[in-house]
Amino acid sequence: MTSFQDFGLADPISRALKEENYVTPTPIQAQTIPIAITGRDVIGIAQTGTGKTASFALPILHLLLENRIKPQPKTCRVLVLSPTRELSGQILDSFNAYGRHMKLTSALAIGGVPMGRQVRSVMQGVEVMVATPGRLLDMVQGNALKLGQVEYLVLDEADRMLDMGFINDIRKIVAKLPAKRQTLFFSATMPKDIADLADRMLQNPARVAVTPVASTVERITQKVLQVDHSAKPEILAQLLKTEPVNRALVFTRTKHGADKVVKTLVRAGIPAEAIHGNKSQNHRERVLAAFRTGEIRTLIATDIAARGIDVDGISHVINYDLTNVPETYVHRIGRTARAGADGTAISLVAGGEELGYLRDIEKLIRINLPKEDRRTPGGQRPAQAAPAQHRGPRPHGHGHSLRGNDAAPGSHGKRRRRRPGGNGMVQTQRHEGNRHEGNRHEGPRSSHNKGDGIQGVAFLHRESRPAQHQQKRNRRPHRS
Repeated sequence: MTSFQDFGLADPISRALKEENYVTPTPIQAQTIPIAITGRDVIGIAQTGTGKTASFALPILHLLLENRIKPQPKTCRVLVLSPTRELSGQILDSFNAYGRHMKLTSALAIGGVPMGRQVRSVMQGVEVMVATPGRLLDMVQGNALKLGQVEYLVLDEADRMLDMGFINDIRKIVAKLPAKRQTLFFSATMPKDIADLADRMLQNPARVAVTPVASTVERITQKVLQVDHSAKPEILAQLLKTEPVNRALVFTRTKHGADKVVKTLVRAGIPAEAIHGNKSQNHRERVLAAFRTGEIRTLIATDIAARGIDVDGISHVINYDLTNVPETYVHRIGRTARAGADGTAISLVAGGEELGYLRDIEKLIRINLPKEDRRTPGGQRPAQAAPAQHRGPRPHGHGHSLRGNDAAPGSHGKRRRRRPGGNGMVQTQRHEGNRHEGNRHEGPRSSHNKGDGIQGVAFLHRESRPAQHQQKRNRRPHRS
C-alpha cells in the first residue's frame, strides 16, 4: 500500500486527507485500515507516535458514511476510550479533521471540567463519542448517555488504562454494550491481563503488530548522566542552557516533583511550566498550546499527564526521574525524533534503585546506554531502600500515604484534601484536576490488579474517642 487513495475511502474522507497532506500511510495504517473497513475486529500492537488514530478513525468514518443514520437521543454510534484527557481531545480533533466534509456529530467526555456541557452535547445523540472511562461511567450512571446503540468500539492505549487502574471501569462499560459490534483494540504491549481482556471483548480478531515496544527510534541519541541526587536541579538547568534545545519535555515521577522542578528552573532564569493531574483542564490546555507554538520551550510532565502529548519539534526528552517501568522509558523518548527529525534523550541517574531501573531498561531495549559520570568526589549518597515519596506504614493514627493519579507504579503522591467524615474520621480524597465530580475521579479506581495503586477514598484515624461518643457520631449520615 503506497497511498491513502489505494484504500478506497469515501470521497469526503479522501478530500480531507488531501487537505491534511496525508499521502503515504504508516505501517500500522497500511495494515489496519483494509482489515477494519471489512468490519472485522482488530488487535493492534503499536506504540505512541505510529499513526494509530488514523488507522481506526478512517475506516470507522468510511463505514459511517456507508450507513448514515441519525443517532437516537443520548446515544452514540462510535465509542472511543482513551486513558487521558489530552489524548481524548487529540483523538476527537482527528475525527473532526478527517470528517470535516461529512458534517460529523461528535462529543468529548473527560474529567476535570464541569459535566453539564458534556451532558448537553449528547442530548440529541452523536455519531462519535471520545471519552475517558471514569467520566463516561459518570454520564451513563447519571442517565445522560445510553450505550445500547454503540456499533463501533475503540480502546486506545489499553495497557496504559490497565496501569492507571481503569480495567474494572472498562469491564463495566463493555458489559453495557451490544454484543454485535466491531471492536478495535490498540495497545503498545500485551501483558496477560490485557490479552485476557482482549479475548473477552473481541471476536475472531485480526492481529496487527508494528514497532515492538522494545525498539527505540533510531534517530534518537540516548545517553545517561550519573549524578548526585542533590545535584539534579543544577545539572538540569545546565543542560537546558547548554544543549541546542528547541523544545524540551522533562519527566518527573510525581506531581509534587514536577512543581518543584518548575520552581527551580524559574529561579535559574529558565521559563518552564508543569502539566499533571492536579492542574485544571483549562491550565493544561493553555500550557500545551503554548508548548506547541514555542511560547514555552520547557514542559515538565508526569507520565500520565504526558500521555497523548503529540507535539512536533520536541528536540530533547530529559528523564529527571528515571521510570521504574522499562516500557515507559520507550514511550517517553518516543516524544522526540518525530516526523523524520533527530532527537536527544538524556537520563539523570542518581544511583541506588535508579541503577536497577536503568539495568531493566537496557535489558528491554538491548542497548548499553553511554554513560557520563558527573558525580562530585565523595558526593554519591548511599543507596536507600526507597525515596522520600515511598514511605512505609506509619504508626496508628497517621494513616498511609496513597499514590496519586500521576505517580508511577510504586511511587506515592502527597497531595491530600482532608475534610471531616461523618464517622469520626478524616476523609482524604484524591482526584485529578482539583475537581471532585460526585464520587468519581478522573484518575484510577480502587483495584487489586498488579501495578494499580489504591485510589479514591481513604480514611485516616483520629485519636480514639470514648465508645459512646464514637457510636453517637457513627449514627450521623456520612456526607459525600
